[in-house]
Amino acid sequence: MERLTARFWVEAYLRRLTLAGVPAYVTARGDPQAGAVLVKLATLDGRARIFSRFSDPMAGTRRWEVLAEGPEPEVDAAVARQRAVDPDLWVIEVEDRAGRHLLDEPGLDG
Repeated sequence: MERLTARFWVEAYLRRLTLAGVPAYVTARGDPQAGAVLVKLATLDGRARIFSRFSDPMAGTRRWEVLAEGPEPEVDAAVARQRAVDPDLWVIEVEDRAGRHLLDEPGLDG
């Protein structure tokens, strides 16, 4: 199975969020072919969570896991640290009071 480019995945994810009525935007553009993706979920109550995609080579699967969560300024600092280490990183910010991010839906494991 061929892997999707980062840019294609980001565009598809943003479209799916738009169709669900969930506001989201790209805050950092990474490498269009192979950049990793972080998804920041801001629940608009001063708190946020960052999701990062992890691969399990033994099982041949990928899944989204929480990389950091807490007060939004602390989560933003964690994103900045990740971007400092990996400038090819994409960052998508999702804003939803109900905490919807859609990463658990089929097809978004990447």
